[in-house]
Amino acid sequence: MFHTLHRVAHGKAAVRALSLSLAVLSDITFAQSAPPGALSLESALKLAQTRSSLLLAQDSSATASREMAVFAGQLPDPTLKLGINNLPVTSSDRFSLSRDFMTMRSIGVMQEFTRNDKREARAARYEREAQVADAGRTLTIANLQRETAMAWLERYYSERMREVLTQQRDETKLQIEAADTAYRTGKGSQADVFAARSAVAQIEDRIAQADRQVLASNVKLTRWIGEASAQRLDRLPAMDKPGVELTQLDTVVAHHPQIAVLKRQEDVAQADVAIAQTNKRPDWSAELMFSQRGSAFSNMISINLSIPLQWDQKNRQDRELAAKLALVEQARAQTEEMTREHAADIRGMVIEWQSNRERLTRHDNSLIPLASERTRAALAAYRGGAGSLTTVLEARRGEIDARMERLRLAMDTARLWAQLNYLNPEEHGDAPVAATVRRTP
Repeated sequence: MFHTLHRVAHGKAAVRALSLSLAVLSDITFAQSAPPGALSLESALKLAQTRSSLLLAQDSSATASREMAVFAGQLPDPTLKLGINNLPVTSSDRFSLSRDFMTMRSIGVMQEFTRNDKREARAARYEREAQVADAGRTLTIANLQRETAMAWLERYYSERMREVLTQQRDETKLQIEAADTAYRTGKGSQADVFAARSAVAQIEDRIAQADRQVLASNVKLTRWIGEASAQRLDRLPAMDKPGVELTQLDTVVAHHPQIAVLKRQEDVAQADVAIAQTNKRPDWSAELMFSQRGSAFSNMISINLSIPLQWDQKNRQDRELAAKLALVEQARAQTEEMTREHAADIRGMVIEWQSNRERLTRHDNSLIPLASERTRAALAAYRGGAGSLTTVLEARRGEIDARMERLRLAMDTARLWAQLNYLNPEEHGDAPVAATVRRTP
């Protein structure tokens, strides 16, 4: 009877092991049928962009700068001037507006004539700020795509890890049944029963950890796509290429959104230099005033011109220009340093991604098959009375570790893919879709 029950248990375990192997053998090209209402990575990216307030903020910033560019290109508003001049305050004529010939009631208009090149330089400076906001929007989309993709992938692999642990727990429970039967029939020890139960308890603990990881990853995904994170996840996109070729590294880095922002900030600094250069030539103001006196006296008009005297350009205008030129050099140095940093980071990620792909192949071709063979061999020996249940449980624990390590490695590889694939985002319509995202057939 014991052998019959044991064979049944072993047969069920073999079927479940085969099912598990088919489910996780190669999640890089996972191609199961998509469940109804499943959330694909592409849909998550679209949702993230649709509900992003950061993009609205960048658009508003660009709009504000362009409005200021129009404002800066205009002449200042004219100034209306009203006044009473030479009003007597003593003698019999005090506070009279018409008895003293010097008393005048005046109304005038003053206009500052800002030089045209200065107004154009100020308008160009705000236009450069708008371009910084546009570049910042592209950077925001890249960050949005990357973070959303990483959250989506983290949840996907966390769920796969939980599935592995759940199936292995169910298979280990069969060993408890077999151990209990053997113990009751006097063909096994109580230690085997406790060992099998301990193994199940350990897996249950790891399932609890996996549940926490699934919840944590879903919280991250909810941050970007909201309530849609409650949906089941679709199959993986094709991730056989990282989206960056090392032979085109210079081009990729040159178009990196963060580098684009720094270059636009450098343009703003250069625009400040142009403004400082125009400040070396002063603006002038003109004033026209009409003054009314008493009826016995003539009315008068006055015309005034005002020009600032730049008597110390060496310590004022020249110093301002030197400061702005220094800020241009600072911006250029920061751009160059950031370019080098991104080039090194991208190269490192590509190399790591390639190494991880090789390791995944090694796991699929040798490590996991060997772990599975060890488990089958231990089960066969235990069933034939030549092995112990402890050996079976150790082999099964080793197989779980191998499969879990393979999924962790696949998740790390997927994160690298997301970081590389969404360096330079592309927008199509109202939502971003990276050019390298491909779905498995």
